[in-house]
Amino acid sequence: MTWCSRRALIRGAALATLATTATDDPALRTERYFAGHGSYAHRTLAYDLRLAYDPAVATLDGRAHIHAVSERPLRQVHLDLAGLSVHDAHVDGVSVRPGHKGDKLILPTPRPITAGTPFTLEIGYAGRPGPVRTPFGQIGWDRTGDAHGGTLVASQPLGAPSWFPCNDRPDDKAEFTFRVTVPRGHQAVANGMLLEQSSTGTTEFWKYHHPGPMAPYLAALYTGRFVQETWQARDTATGHRFVGRNAYPARLSRQARHDLARQPEMFEAFTGWFGSYPFETYGAVVVDADLEQPVENQTVSLFGRNHVDGERTWETLVAHELVHHWYGNSVSVRDWRDIWLNEGFATYGEWLWSEHIGEDSADTIARAAWHTLAQKAKGLRIAAPGPDRIFDDRLYDRGACTLHALRLALGDERFFAILRGWHHAHRGNSADTTAFIAHAGRYTPSKIEPLLYAWLYDEHLPPLRPPTVA
Repeated sequence: MTWCSRRALIRGAALATLATTATDDPALRTERYFAGHGSYAHRTLAYDLRLAYDPAVATLDGRAHIHAVSERPLRQVHLDLAGLSVHDAHVDGVSVRPGHKGDKLILPTPRPITAGTPFTLEIGYAGRPGPVRTPFGQIGWDRTGDAHGGTLVASQPLGAPSWFPCNDRPDDKAEFTFRVTVPRGHQAVANGMLLEQSSTGTTEFWKYHHPGPMAPYLAALYTGRFVQETWQARDTATGHRFVGRNAYPARLSRQARHDLARQPEMFEAFTGWFGSYPFETYGAVVVDADLEQPVENQTVSLFGRNHVDGERTWETLVAHELVHHWYGNSVSVRDWRDIWLNEGFATYGEWLWSEHIGEDSADTIARAAWHTLAQKAKGLRIAAPGPDRIFDDRLYDRGACTLHALRLALGDERFFAILRGWHHAHRGNSADTTAFIAHAGRYTPSKIEPLLYAWLYDEHLPPLRPPTVA
């Protein structure tokens, strides 16, 4: 099966076109999407989450230790937390009475905190976690529905508060530690490296640490019963050996093992194109549940049982989620309006992978995508789509076509230098479309801004020109 036919399967049911909003106007760049989530009054340095999950009654008992620093004078600290009850809270070691306003947790400070001052929070909470209602459906913590009471996390973009108190912004990135207790015979898989695993008579303890930095929506925890296996690859950019890990239910192990088998080759190809891998580990988790789409959770991409069939039908999605670790996870968006920088790049990574394995070339795929885009309704500017359209199917493909248009204009040498340079310049940080346009402009003596502005801000679909000499 060629890339194009697989892509038709994967993207066959595009998101419905939604009405434009006032935020579509590029002049309103300062208006933040989903302004009710997150706070700019502080930034987070580290989360230490201590979690005990009982699948028999689906309850979570949590204690969050949070290190942060104030960005302005504070008398209250605002966090996001949905559907769970807080039973105690401390600010800088002093007990405080928490308040709630919708899905906002409000902690008064025992004394004023001046701008630039580090502080600590400790929050004890509990309840039956579940997905939160968002404009994109139910998102966040969920149960797989299998016989073992497994759980998963799929939080993009607004689901992180479904299982821990956080500053839910895509650009508030922090270090994470997970200390997870589950019943004996169950496992826990989370972001980062496994540091400790121990058992008692009735429980098992799993400790993971991820220095990140990581946005809250990319934090993940999977519990249940898994087969865990490692794989090895070489980081082409550094020459270093890399060890990855996968986890999947035993009954799906044959299909999953086959469908994920080319992860090492993907890893080596992508480190050659994009630069060294930015994190300490990577792997895929397959859960015993059907998922509409895989999820890019940082260092542990999530796939449903419907994404493994033993025939690599969905391999383009395996490539897509791995590419996100450079573009989307390591280099994050400042705001959700710039999500084409995540999804356009990851989609173009799919096209590069197809080209690499001798299926359809990126140029063939780009021109097929262009013709499909030309037949769809107009009215989408991918660098200012409006909050209801950040997952519009056209944003993915037009974002990838934007990159292909840049490649055609500049040639491979300068194009891949732009991709590597973009990650190198913003590794571990956040950036936006304006920064990318300026970055691309530094790699060419002629002005590239008109081409990028046409692809990113015009409602009209620009033409794809034939290759030119770089």
